[in-house]
Amino acid sequence: MSSLHVSRIAILGGGNLGTSIAEGLLQTGFLRPDQLIITRRNLTPIRYLEQKGVQLLTSNKEAVQQAEVLILAVKPYNVKDVLMEIASVLDPEKHLLISVVTGITIEELNGLLASPIAVIRAMPNTAIAIRESMTCLSFKQASPEQIGWTEQLFNQLGKAIVIDEKLMDAATILGACGIAYALRFIRASIQGGIEIGFDARTANLIAAQTVKGAAELLIRGNRHPEEEIDKVTTPKGCTIAGLNEMEHQGFSSSLIKGITVSYRKIARDD
Repeated sequence: MSSLHVSRIAILGGGNLGTSIAEGLLQTGFLRPDQLIITRRNLTPIRYLEQKGVQLLTSNKEAVQQAEVLILAVKPYNVKDVLMEIASVLDPEKHLLISVVTGITIEELNGLLASPIAVIRAMPNTAIAIRESMTCLSFKQASPEQIGWTEQLFNQLGKAIVIDEKLMDAATILGACGIAYALRFIRASIQGGIEIGFDARTANLIAAQTVKGAAELLIRGNRHPEEEIDKVTTPKGCTIAGLNEMEHQGFSSSLIKGITVSYRKIARDD
């Protein structure tokens, strides 16, 4: 794959994540429908993709034979069976395997194959469904062309960065579990908004759009949060009074502790 000619991609596993990836790539025009294959044991839930021109198969082996890039999107407990099924048709000169399976290392993936192939791990989050994922990538033997192409693919679905594989558990906590942390902050903001007079629907909209705007200020301006906080905190003002009260109640400390507890949990389970 030195020239990285990719005519077809096979997504092995047409569950929520696999179909979200497929739909995002189709919506952005990164792929034509005829360049995409999706596998699933029961094809009924994804027949709508077939109507769009996507090829659906129940055989992972058949899909691998027709594609150059393979996106492994199955449950962790199914990885061994799927890799054993496709091992005989994997070609190190032809195939790139991109795994979006949580908790399975590149070494473990290659250990299940007869001969090693280029493997890239990808850790997206649930915002991939609306093409706003933060996706972390890691690799060991992939070429610069393969890495660049994979970054381009996941940048269609949000933003992608390359990290050391040893940080993948940390990326799961900060990027994937982080969705839940951010949503819990928004929920608390909604509850506070209701207490000061808004109805739930209006409070929801204000809180969610405000968090979205705050994030965009950091991303577009490449700024640190404190730079933007300084712009809205005036001497003796209501913003600094509220921030200080939150800190007195342990806001930052509790969030940091939550992140580290989640990390210790995933590290123990590994």
